[in-house]
Amino acid sequence: MSARNVYDVIIVGGGLAGLAASILLQRQGHQVALLEKRTYPFHRVCGEYISLESWPFLESLGIPLSQMNLPRIDQLVVTGPLGARLQVTLPLGGFGLSRYTLDALLAEQARAAGVTLLEEQRVNDIQFYGDHHILRTQHAEFQSKMVLAAFGKRSRLDVPWKRPFVLNRQTRLNNWVGVKYHVRGDFPADRIELHNFKDGYCGFSKIEEDRYCLCYLTRASNLKEYGPAPADLEKALFDKHPGLSTIRQRATVLWDEPETISQVSFSPKSQVEDHCLMIGDAAGMITPLCGNGMSMALHGAQLAAEAAHAFLQGAQSRAACEIQYRQNWKKQFGKRLWVGRQIQRLFGQQLITESFIRVLQPFPGLVRWLIRQTHGEPF
Repeated sequence: MSARNVYDVIIVGGGLAGLAASILLQRQGHQVALLEKRTYPFHRVCGEYISLESWPFLESLGIPLSQMNLPRIDQLVVTGPLGARLQVTLPLGGFGLSRYTLDALLAEQARAAGVTLLEEQRVNDIQFYGDHHILRTQHAEFQSKMVLAAFGKRSRLDVPWKRPFVLNRQTRLNNWVGVKYHVRGDFPADRIELHNFKDGYCGFSKIEEDRYCLCYLTRASNLKEYGPAPADLEKALFDKHPGLSTIRQRATVLWDEPETISQVSFSPKSQVEDHCLMIGDAAGMITPLCGNGMSMALHGAQLAAEAAHAFLQGAQSRAACEIQYRQNWKKQFGKRLWVGRQIQRLFGQQLITESFIRVLQPFPGLVRWLIRQTHGEPF
């Protein structure tokens, strides 16, 4: 084992959670390596709406949000597949920023902080040996005292750990497919739209540089029914939807092909696997219709960095660190995830979705209360 491949902390995955945690831990004096399978900058399937609760944290990491002239979003529009529609003011609101831009900016801050950021390093195996981990990629072998697993919604690493959501795929919370485009057009800049269709829903909101993010989730069964290509599904379902058909008619798609991801699961997940602290979507994924996944990933990185720091300083044993992290994570996010799963069950089935929206229309205060149940306070 080369001495240069031995670190205090290794972080697997360079998304929001992994990058944020790497910056925090390196600033605290630990030697951190981050292993990312791709090369920055790149696109990810993501709605790219960020709750304002994470604005102070991102600026503390060195992201100059106040100087970037980003769209502020304070309106929510929700539509049903048959025309039901409601619009409310968001309790806290958010802003739009693409993952292509944000992840690359965080990667710059990580390098500036001294993080060893290694791209094109796909981790194939993680093993724990009493007091350290050994990680193997296609290029090298690494050793660390602590591992943070930030590899996203799904990874081949989930399989050897036999995580339940990998083994049990046939539920309403599993086997979703995500699709994302960037488009340009004349649309409102201050609102996020959530358009529901048969067995799926589509988010639409503005990001930087006069672009909009169109991102949708659908059951894999929809693609089997309407065709394997997203364009086939969109033609069959979007053109019949009042809101989505308007977007399709007026928008100019900026990509030749969409970004896609399959086998997405919203089932509960564990926060520790074989002494690795799970963060971001690897620890638990809130349904995207709640619009809080990006802020949760960032806040979760803060919690994981605090736990890892306490262990590395010797203030806590490994067992105590893991228990404390689980407790803090569930205290912060457990209720949000549960509420998100209940809301998810009310969307996707045509008549139930339509009825639910119509019931909520006269009660904007109730809608804002539901939104607050899936969001937190600025951190």
